Amino acid sequence: MPLALMGRLGSGALDIAGGVGRASLFLVRAVEGAVRPPYRWGLIIEQLHFIGNRSVGIIALTSAFTGLVLALQGYNALSRFGAEQLVGSLVALSLVRELAPVLGALMVTARAGSAVAATMGNMRVTEQIDALKSMAIDPFGYLVAPRVVAALVAGPMLTAMFTLTGLGVAQVFSVHVLRLDAGAFNHSVSTSIKTGDVVEGLSKALVFAVAMIWIATYRGYHARGGAQGVGQATTRAVVETSVLVLALDYVLTALLF
Repeated sequence: MPLALMGRLGSGALDIAGGVGRASLFLVRAVEGAVRPPYRWGLIIEQLHFIGNRSVGIIALTSAFTGLVLALQGYNALSRFGAEQLVGSLVALSLVRELAPVLGALMVTARAGSAVAATMGNMRVTEQIDALKSMAIDPFGYLVAPRVVAALVAGPMLTAMFTLTGLGVAQVFSVHVLRLDAGAFNHSVSTSIKTGDVVEGLSKALVFAVAMIWIATYRGYHARGGAQGVGQATTRAVVETSVLVLALDYVLTALLF
């Protein structure tokens, strides 16, 4: 019995190590396809529109409610100590360093990452990827690389939009509903945010964008089993990306704090 258990654990560990190795090689080939000509600018712009522009609505909505919640909860907590004028600092630091990159990445994963995995999965099970190979077209350069470049550009931009929208909504709510002084709110924001905070937030956004598009394209590219397999690949892409984003957030926070 102990030997059987150890055998199963060892087999599971080898499967995990093999999966990580294959995914890492996939990422290397994707990066090579992104930096090696020919550069397919039309496909990059198309994917930038899909990943970035079409995510603006969900990012704006999520950031607005996040700013409202932060302002209200911050006010309720700080007013107990007579420090309600620091609501702006609390909202700004929370958004810039943590919530904007993390929640932004999760929202983009739910909208764009799932769609990328499903699209590539359908192309795999309908043999469209095999058709590209038969025409001597590199699938990594044609399908994966444009999505990687688009995600790297769109990720930090969507995070910046999340931060600014959340701050703006929080400022309006704090001034007109909570009756805080607008000048004090703006001053607390400007004095609390440093260049390092902005760099940390955008660095996280860049890393999360790589993780999102990496897992989405990897799962879609290796989908098997028809429509059911595509659905399973899409689900795995969203779940794995979400868990990886949260784990990477802890690691990056520990390294950059």
